[in-house]
Amino acid sequence: MTNPEVNTGRRRFLTASTAVVGAIGAGFAAVPFVASWQPSAKARVAGAPVQQDISKLEVGQRLIAQWRGQPVWIIRRSEAQLAQLPSLDDSLRDPNSENPEQQPAYASNAHRSIKPEIGVIVGICTHLGCSPTFIPEMTPQPFDAQWKGGFYCPCHNSRFDLAGRVYDGVPAPTNLKVPPHRFIDDNHILIGVDTEGAA
Repeated sequence: MTNPEVNTGRRRFLTASTAVVGAIGAGFAAVPFVASWQPSAKARVAGAPVQQDISKLEVGQRLIAQWRGQPVWIIRRSEAQLAQLPSLDDSLRDPNSENPEQQPAYASNAHRSIKPEIGVIVGICTHLGCSPTFIPEMTPQPFDAQWKGGFYCPCHNSRFDLAGRVYDGVPAPTNLKVPPHRFIDDNHILIGVDTEGAA
């Protein structure tokens, strides 16, 4: 027997209204939760591509840019320095840059760069993260009587040539990394975006 005092239409309205208000409340509660998954503005800026002007970079010099909290070295190599690179192959652990994690595909060449004279290299030793010293002079050094220019890590004596390729028999296991990058024009490099546009 149905209770004549119960208004079923009103009951359905109240149930539906409560469900709608509850769903809206859950949506408002979810917005800040989902937003917390997004990187902060500071993190987005830190990971953003970096543009560097190289118009005043002279032969044998190095510019240092910061990208994702890492020093990125941009060096201008001379023709004589480039000519020496192939002669070092027998002294290097990975002369052909076969490890694809160390450079983009377009930098898997003898000079590990898009333009032979311009090198773009992350300035962190692949051994324990020290910052190697840039020694571009092709003159004997205390750590290498046959030095042809490159990078020397004083922390544990790792050595790299001017293309960032690691010498054999040193603690560093791999070549210095080449970050994704592309040339905007002859005087500007964008670090953090490769030639295909992927970050």
